[in-house]
Amino acid sequence: MISLNKHAIVVGAGPCGLSAAIELERIGISCTIIERGNIVDAIYRYPTHQTFFSSASLLEIGDIPFICKDLKPRRQDALVYYREVVSRTGLDVHPFETVEAVERTEDGFVVRSRHDRDGSKERQADYVILATGYYGRPRRLDVPGEELPHVAHYFKEAHPFYRQRVTVIGGKNSAVDAAIELEKAGAHVTVLYRGDGYSPSVKPWVLPTFDSLVRHDKVRLELEAEIVRIEPHHVVYRQHGEEHRLETDHVLAMTGYLPDHGLFADAGVQVDEETGVPAFDESTYETNVDGLFIAGVVAAGNDANKIFIENGRFHGQAIAETLRERNGVTL
Repeated sequence: MISLNKHAIVVGAGPCGLSAAIELERIGISCTIIERGNIVDAIYRYPTHQTFFSSASLLEIGDIPFICKDLKPRRQDALVYYREVVSRTGLDVHPFETVEAVERTEDGFVVRSRHDRDGSKERQADYVILATGYYGRPRRLDVPGEELPHVAHYFKEAHPFYRQRVTVIGGKNSAVDAAIELEKAGAHVTVLYRGDGYSPSVKPWVLPTFDSLVRHDKVRLELEAEIVRIEPHHVVYRQHGEEHRLETDHVLAMTGYLPDHGLFADAGVQVDEETGVPAFDESTYETNVDGLFIAGVVAAGNDANKIFIENGRFHGQAIAETLRERNGVTL
């Protein structure tokens, strides 16, 4: 097996981070993966019965087949698959550890992290790959009452909302999926969406089900609804210049997520203020900081609909090829 006596730290153990580590180890660069949850934590946080948009083969990494009995895998199928990937490849994953700083030095990088029980840690690396995803930072409404205890930015499953009045804010896939599951579980669902019609990003095989629920008054849909504030028992929204107060027991703000660029800025990576896109070479995925790369959806900035597992999984190959050439490795 090739060994370059070089070491990389990958921040984030999602599919794209895992893929990058696999590709780097193939060219002789050892990897440590640091993850603040456990592997593929974002997928774990998906709704329990989530079905992927893609077929199983498009979610494969490391040339390890993803065998699934259905055309489109579910959340649980993916969790089993990626656990198997880590087991087969022997990747060095450090879960439940949060990276707090990445510092460029003359010899490479110092990465500082913290584990809840074990305290602070410091590691040296020749290269760093930031594959932090975006699911950990919800896109906020920035309205009064958003911090109330009955307001959530994540939806896991519908059972706790049986016979409850639930207001779903948003109109894209996560909001539509939640509304369907909630209605199925016996919740009384109202969807408030600022758009003037169905979002074109909604999965085509899901939209007819949602549309049927709306047309048969099983889900109430209010379009062009701007949230004004959230109260303990109401959501106040403005529609066509008029304010409305909607009685509610729970609020699910399914408004999307944003990347957290704190590590990027601290490490010296330039980030476009408007788009949220870090400065990087699109052919190598190396940022403006030598030796610091990005992988996965963080390369898309604030527009998470540009990069998915399907295309982000190949970023590691580009990074590995760059470092292979840089280190004169012949395979």
